Amino acid sequence: MEQAMKQENPLGYAPLGGLIRKFAIPSIIGMLVSAAYNITDQIFIGHMVGMLGNAATNVAFPTTMLLTAFAQLIGVGTAANFNINLGAKRKEEAEKFIGNGLMLMSLVGILYMAVVLLLKTPILILCGATDTVLPYAQAYLGITAIGIPFLLFSSAASVIIRADGSPSYSMFCTIVGAVLNVFLDWLFLFVLGWGIQGAAVATIIGQIVSFGLCIRYFPKFKTFPIRKDMLKLNGAYVGQIAKLGTGNFINHTIMMLVNIVLNNSLTYYGALSIYGSDIPLAVSGVAAKLNMIMISFVVGLAQGCQPILGFNIGAKQYDRVKATYKKAVKIGLCFSVTAFLLFQFFPRPIISIFGVGEELYFQFAEKYLRIYMFMVFTFGMQPITVNYFTSIGNVKQGIFLSASRQGFLLLPLLLLLPLKFGLNGVLFAGPIADGLAAILSITMVAINFRSLSKQQAALKEAEA
Repeated sequence: MEQAMKQENPLGYAPLGGLIRKFAIPSIIGMLVSAAYNITDQIFIGHMVGMLGNAATNVAFPTTMLLTAFAQLIGVGTAANFNINLGAKRKEEAEKFIGNGLMLMSLVGILYMAVVLLLKTPILILCGATDTVLPYAQAYLGITAIGIPFLLFSSAASVIIRADGSPSYSMFCTIVGAVLNVFLDWLFLFVLGWGIQGAAVATIIGQIVSFGLCIRYFPKFKTFPIRKDMLKLNGAYVGQIAKLGTGNFINHTIMMLVNIVLNNSLTYYGALSIYGSDIPLAVSGVAAKLNMIMISFVVGLAQGCQPILGFNIGAKQYDRVKATYKKAVKIGLCFSVTAFLLFQFFPRPIISIFGVGEELYFQFAEKYLRIYMFMVFTFGMQPITVNYFTSIGNVKQGIFLSASRQGFLLLPLLLLLPLKFGLNGVLFAGPIADGLAAILSITMVAINFRSLSKQQAALKEAEA
């Protein structure tokens, strides 16, 4: 049986270092390039429109975060079920999960676009838009909302394409769209002078191209052909997709809620300080894009490990499951420590990349990066652990950990600390929540590892 498994799928026997490189590097690159959709807009808008443009993209950003949450819900949930069933030799079940996932991507994207277009202005006000920022934000979101179905589908589909054993093509789909977006940003803003509307148009064109490339892949799906009879929604399979994708969905949804609370707190307490309302809001927008780079790397790494974890948990190779997680955490920590050093020693040059502003703007930006993102060196721990629990089918642990850093820790701190410490309280909420979340992640994984070790010992005893 072991020899047959080796002949069928290298996920069960190939060296883990090589597998992680094969799946994680394209995933990381794809996620980082995907982040370029928003980051390049922020840079071009910051230089051509100014501080108010940065603030506008910040208050529009929660809609993208929620879209990413739905893409993770469907993409990770589908891919995890697909790989687990392949590892357990249940091919027909794997087929049904792929079909249901593809239908969900299409329907949810269209519905989400309709809601955003209908409630655009109330959403922006809820997300912290001031009177001066609102017109810019309305212009930006009114256009980018049209690209929602394309972005959601391509974001979710890239996870499935990677799970099918084509991480390089998944990366290619994202890179092409992002590179096109960068070129069009330059053309529409610097050459044609279209302003913030030009950045929005550039974004949706790039998203449509990525969507088209993803669509082209599925008629050539590696594991099995995609048939029309697979594309029928079934409540049981939709529920199981949601079950394994909920951890990632909650994580991104709470990140959106935190962004909204953070924006409103910075606006309110900023008005009581020397910085005013718009400077903290603009700085937070830039920091959110920097945070996207962190999230993209760590989540890309975690998603690259998902096929390895899912297959081996299905095949009951628990030692490989634990070893994969440990390698991923080591890589994530190396990246996080590097980011910590950059934020602490070079905050002003980093902020300057995203545009111009008055001296008070740069003073607050330096303070924000050094305090709010002080514990960024622990950042790699929690997202990797959430994806670990999701990939091995431990739904409750994944959901709880997803909600911990953002919901149970950061949200209460953002609400309570400013009551005593004002604007500084908002800044110190970040590192406190990050540190506590890292401790919780280590504890939960240690408990899980002990359980897997017992199961591995029991299997060896039974075989003996």
